Amino acid sequence: MRFQKIFYTFVPDKQKAKMKATEQTIQQIERAIRKIADKFPADRETGLLTDIHLRVTQETGELTAFDDDDNEITRCIIEAWIDNKDDDFYEQIAPVIRKCIEKQKKLVENLGILKPYSLVLEDDEKESVAELYVVDDDVVIIDPDLMQDLDKDLDDFLDKLLKD
Repeated sequence: MRFQKIFYTFVPDKQKAKMKATEQTIQQIERAIRKIADKFPADRETGLLTDIHLRVTQETGELTAFDDDDNEITRCIIEAWIDNKDDDFYEQIAPVIRKCIEKQKKLVENLGILKPYSLVLEDDEKESVAELYVVDDDVVIIDPDLMQDLDKDLDDFLDKLLKD
């Protein structure tokens, strides 16, 4: 009897899997959002015109919130993000943070800050990476994941319409 040797080579998929947020990660982000809300209570109009800048340091997993004047509002460590070396780290965490903000929408939309204001994700070099959420009575920001293939869908629709 003769057996053939079979070797399998596993080639990683070119498309990276999306970062899965653990329950602990979600709780830590939500706690940071509540701490921001504590600094700007809805019942106390501060008359402050500011945005909330959420700065994440990839090496330490530190999530820090700042106002426009670079005054620290709160900070926490997201353990799952410590020493993450992914090139698309910020693109992966933006939807996670956005979902946490949307879960606490009522809290975020009633901060004692003059409207309009937004929550912005920044890298550790203070560069804006993504606008996470805009609070304004007249403006709605649509989740970019929802709009991802809109151009292609509209082109396909137009081509089909013109053919008929």
